[in-house]
Amino acid sequence: MEITCYRDPEIYRETRHLPADTYNLAITLLKRCPSQHLFVPIRAMQYMAIVDRNEFVFIDGERKCWIDIAWCNFQRQDRDALNQPVTYDAVYYRENMAEIMIRLQRELPFALQALINKSRLDGAARILHFPVKR
Repeated sequence: MEITCYRDPEIYRETRHLPADTYNLAITLLKRCPSQHLFVPIRAMQYMAIVDRNEFVFIDGERKCWIDIAWCNFQRQDRDALNQPVTYDAVYYRENMAEIMIRLQRELPFALQALINKSRLDGAARILHFPVKR
């Protein structure tokens, strides 16, 4: 699978906390992917999460290739233990995404859990990075 993702100009950025079990599970599943990118369908919301070591991006099924929200700048080194939450920046590329953000943080753990039992996460997927126009 090949997906080209685009970003609108950043609208808003805020600092948030991701529960440790969600962050740890995402990174553990990512390590199973030789492509360095984990594709996580969030079926309850018709969203796709694309996880890499530095960023989680969320794409709405209706807008296909446009990133709505990105979680980045994970401050994993600030934790004293693996069971502590991870501070990160949520970057919004669309207006009025507060409710979607709440749902993403609630639904992502369920979507990650659904991937645990998959024997293969190594499909022929890759992300092409394009420069951001400002």
